[in-house]
Amino acid sequence: MKPPIPLLRSTVLRQFQVSRHIRPSCVKQIPLALRRTYTTAGDAEKPLDTKPSYPPLADQLKAMIKMAGPIPLAHYMRQCLTSDTGGYYTTPRAPSAASDQFGVHGDFVTSPEISQMFGEMLGIWVLTEWMAQGAASSGVVLVELGPGRGTLMDDILRTIQAFRNMARAVEKVYLVEASPELRDRQRRLLCGEDAVMEEWSGGFRAKSEKYPGYGKPLEIVWFEDVRLLPKFEKRLSPYFIVHEFFDSLPIHAFKATKDGWRELLVSHRDMNIPPAASAEDSVPPPPPSEDPTSTSSTTSTSTQPEFHLVVSPSSTPYSLILPTLSPRFTAVPKDHTATIEVSPEALTYLTTLVTTLSASPHGAILIIDYSATTPETATPSHSLRGIRGHRFVSPFTNPGEIDLSADVDFGLFAETALKVAKNVEVHGPVTQGMFLKMLGMEERARQLVGRVLERAGDEVEKRDRVREIEGAIGRLIGEGEGGMGGVYKVMAIVPERGGRRPVGFGGSVAG
Repeated sequence: MKPPIPLLRSTVLRQFQVSRHIRPSCVKQIPLALRRTYTTAGDAEKPLDTKPSYPPLADQLKAMIKMAGPIPLAHYMRQCLTSDTGGYYTTPRAPSAASDQFGVHGDFVTSPEISQMFGEMLGIWVLTEWMAQGAASSGVVLVELGPGRGTLMDDILRTIQAFRNMARAVEKVYLVEASPELRDRQRRLLCGEDAVMEEWSGGFRAKSEKYPGYGKPLEIVWFEDVRLLPKFEKRLSPYFIVHEFFDSLPIHAFKATKDGWRELLVSHRDMNIPPAASAEDSVPPPPPSEDPTSTSSTTSTSTQPEFHLVVSPSSTPYSLILPTLSPRFTAVPKDHTATIEVSPEALTYLTTLVTTLSASPHGAILIIDYSATTPETATPSHSLRGIRGHRFVSPFTNPGEIDLSADVDFGLFAETALKVAKNVEVHGPVTQGMFLKMLGMEERARQLVGRVLERAGDEVEKRDRVREIEGAIGRLIGEGEGGMGGVYKVMAIVPERGGRRPVGFGGSVAG
């Protein structure tokens, strides 16, 4: 006998409401057992190599599946990315460039790392939205989820400080960051090497004097989780920047069968359970444009996946609830090839942001994330991918050693935001290329090129710098092979104002 739907719904909600962020900037606190410890020998402190030894994560997952059977895809993703015993973002790495997930020596490059122009355009967007909402003289709080190295916020702060009135209106900067290593990296970039980060009851904070345009030391505050953000005073206006955050939150996947939706679970090949009907179910294909963050378009297929997807033989609590969250899911043709993906954690975090915005006098939420799904209103399907060394790989190989990403369901985001609050509007999604063009990135690139050509210096170096600028804008706005302009989408959620579009979405400051 199946449990009643209300009971199932409350059970599902409880399970994903207590989950945590999994992007590199919002991972679980690294457990004490994995941190470096010290002993005192005389007056010197020496590190001890006391890090416990664990079996490879693949072996842990294999044992788990053999003991309890196939596991939900969301559970597999969470273990791969944030397991305390081998997760991609929670396993301490040596402090070298080669061990950094970010950048050319890591597994992926994000837009802020490609060019300062990206952060400048986002700073301009925040400025125009602040102006469109009346240019309040105080109470502005800049909030970023998933700050990574801190590069994006650094560029945004540097841009805004050139506009004195808004700079003076900014009171605080909030960063949602659970990784101690990344918090320290952000502190050094945003506040300076010598800045002191103090711990307090709500999180961590430091003062920054790096940006004189703000007219005062800027308070940078870190929180380990979105839900730890303080309740905003009525006079405060939060501007949320959410860049490449949602695409790594765990997803559940479901397949249409003659008996209704069935959940796709992760099994191990030694279990001898047949994989889901088609090859694309067990190894989702990369998006058409390959890896948009890479200069290489080669997809690795050298390793046979150790894990694969199987179809649950019966309903699960998730399959009874999640496919009912949107009419878009019920409209999906129920043939044997139909699959859908849902991230309840993403909806939980989005709900928190929208609720906060709806209770504030001004503010906005700007979401920029990966979604090769077209059209933008379609439901993501077979989108889970692994990323390693700037190439797409199977998400079911080398658990804990590769990044995982899935298309963001912007259509579901829009539905959710409008259900949560009646006093907000949703604009987009539009492609990143279109958004950046409307904000003037091409003009900014021409301005930078002109400055390079005008200054004295070695002609070869100047030509190299010009090629660098032109290559960066080509990647950021280009929609062809290797371009990020088409596969990244942008959505804005703003206070209700009669449908007047924000800049970047077809509108202007004056409306």
